[in-house]
Amino acid sequence: MWIHFPKKLILDNRIYVMETVNLTSGFILLAFVDLDYNHAAFFSTILVIYLLTWTANLLLLSSIKLSPQLHIPMYFFLGNLSVVDISFSTVTVPKLLSCILHRGTSISFLGCFLQVYFFVFLGTNESFLLSVMAFDRYLAVCIPLRYISIMNGKVMVMLSISCWVASSLHSLLHTYTLSQLKYCDDRLIHHFFCDVTSLIKLSCSSTTLAELLMYTESSVLIVLPFLLILISYMLIALAIAKMKNSSNRSKAFSSCSSHLMVICLFYGTISFIYIRPSSSYSSQYDHIVSMAYTIITPMLNAFIYSLRNQDVKQGAKKLIMQCFSSS
Repeated sequence: MWIHFPKKLILDNRIYVMETVNLTSGFILLAFVDLDYNHAAFFSTILVIYLLTWTANLLLLSSIKLSPQLHIPMYFFLGNLSVVDISFSTVTVPKLLSCILHRGTSISFLGCFLQVYFFVFLGTNESFLLSVMAFDRYLAVCIPLRYISIMNGKVMVMLSISCWVASSLHSLLHTYTLSQLKYCDDRLIHHFFCDVTSLIKLSCSSTTLAELLMYTESSVLIVLPFLLILISYMLIALAIAKMKNSSNRSKAFSSCSSHLMVICLFYGTISFIYIRPSSSYSSQYDHIVSMAYTIITPMLNAFIYSLRNQDVKQGAKKLIMQCFSSS
C-alpha cells in the first residue's frame, strides 16, 4: 500500500502532511506529531545538543589519547564510554530531527531493524561498561597496592572486548527474533525511533518469544551489572569509612563521584520509563524520558567527567592550547 505525496494523515482530529511512503516496505515514525510546538526552536535545540555531544566526547577522547597521565585503566574505560555515547545518540537523533522537520518520517525495514540492533547493543554495552568501571574503582580504592598488577593492560582489554561482544550477541538475538515477526498494515510507530516494545505492539503474529526475551534476558542483563555496581560501591564506602586520613577519604570519594553521577543518570532515566505501573503509560511521557537517556545523557556524561576531573581538565586545556598555537 502506497501513500503518495501530498497525503493527509489524520491523528487525534489533526491533519498532517506526510512524504511518500511505501507501507509494505517500512514503518512511519510519528513522534510529537500530535503536539503544538515551535518546530524550529525544538529542531535547533536537539541539533545543538547533538553537536555538543560530539564535541564534548571527541574532546574527551582526544585528551585521553594525547595525555600520558591519562593512560590508565580508568580512562581507557572512559574512552570506551565516550565512543558508546557518541554512537548511542547518532542511532536516534537523525530520525528525531527528521520527525520534527517533517512532522513524521519513514524508515525502511532494514533501517528499522538496524536501529533496533545498535540501540540495544549500545545501551547494553553502556550498562556493562559502567559495571566494569565500578569494579575498576573498587580495585583502586580497596586494593590500591595490587591495583596495577590486577588491572593490567591485558585484563582491561579483555574486559572491554567482553563488554562489546556480549552486548553484540544480546542485541543480535533480540533483532533476529523481532525480524521474524509478521507486521500488520498499520505500521505507525508513535515514537522517534524503532524500539523493541513498539515493534512488538505492531506485530500480527505471536510475540510470546519476543516478550519473554524482553522481560527475562534483558532484565537479567540490566540487573546483574547494576548489582555488581551496587556491591562495588558498598565495599568502596566501607573502605572509605575506615580511612583515618581525611585527605585520603576526600581523594577516594572524588575519584568515584563522576562515575556515580553517570550511573544515576543512566539507571535513573531507564527506571523512569521501564519501572512503572502500566496504568501510567503515556506516549508523550515516553518520548521525553527516551530523549533524556538517548540524547541528553550522552552529552552530560562527557561534561561530568570533563568538568569534575582535574586530570581530564588539564588534558583538555593542553589539547586546546596546542590547537590554538598550531593554528
